[in-house]
Amino acid sequence: MTRNRISLTHVDLHYSASAFAHRSLKSWLTDRLRGRREVVVRDIHALKDITLEISPGERVGLIGANGAGKSSLLKMIAGLYPPSGGLRNVNGVVRSIFEIGLGFEPDATGRENILYRGFLLGMTPKQVRSIEEEIVAFSELAEFIDYPVKTYSAGMLVRLAFAISTAVEGDILLLDEVIGAGDAGFMVKARKRIQKLVEGAEILVLASHDMSALAGICQRGVLLQHGAIAFDGAITEAISQYKKLTATGDE
Repeated sequence: MTRNRISLTHVDLHYSASAFAHRSLKSWLTDRLRGRREVVVRDIHALKDITLEISPGERVGLIGANGAGKSSLLKMIAGLYPPSGGLRNVNGVVRSIFEIGLGFEPDATGRENILYRGFLLGMTPKQVRSIEEEIVAFSELAEFIDYPVKTYSAGMLVRLAFAISTAVEGDILLLDEVIGAGDAGFMVKARKRIQKLVEGAEILVLASHDMSALAGICQRGVLLQHGAIAFDGAITEAISQYKKLTATGDE
């Protein structure tokens, strides 16, 4: 039996400049008519030569300034972004909780979106139906679950997304920041659900700016700076190194 593990060897990740270029012919013509010079947008080197081994039982905190590469690293581990170079080997069932509000079909009902999101999580229709009512109950949407999600408030949409994303446990749990999921009462439920997932996961990788949360949950810290690993060791030392960078403005 293969043990759950994350293994990254000299991994690089580039974002194509085409994603940041002119998004329409209209904008291109407008710039030309106004005499604006075309700005050359270069590819973004989001992750640089990342070598990282995470073994069963580890709780790893990702630390770094905005743009340091934390979210990119999580998404690459999750398989959302294929590496531009190097080797990525992830053994185990991965559950990722970040940008949970994305990917809904606005004209479909909440119940239909449960099915769609379940498929994206790798579940079969039978598996989705087995947890459907639990998701509905946790989201507290009641009869609104059969309304199109385009009629939902932002809070309702996030509650449904959170309920779906956290309904199934995994061997490897990837978390990006603290999730705001509605009113105070629902936040208590959300924190308990997250804690249960953390306790049930064999490997946890958590990206956050909340140093107290990282220190309380993780034992190991990986400090990212400009897409590269600047430090990998004890979480307390990783936090200390990060504070030194912020003090000097060299994040």
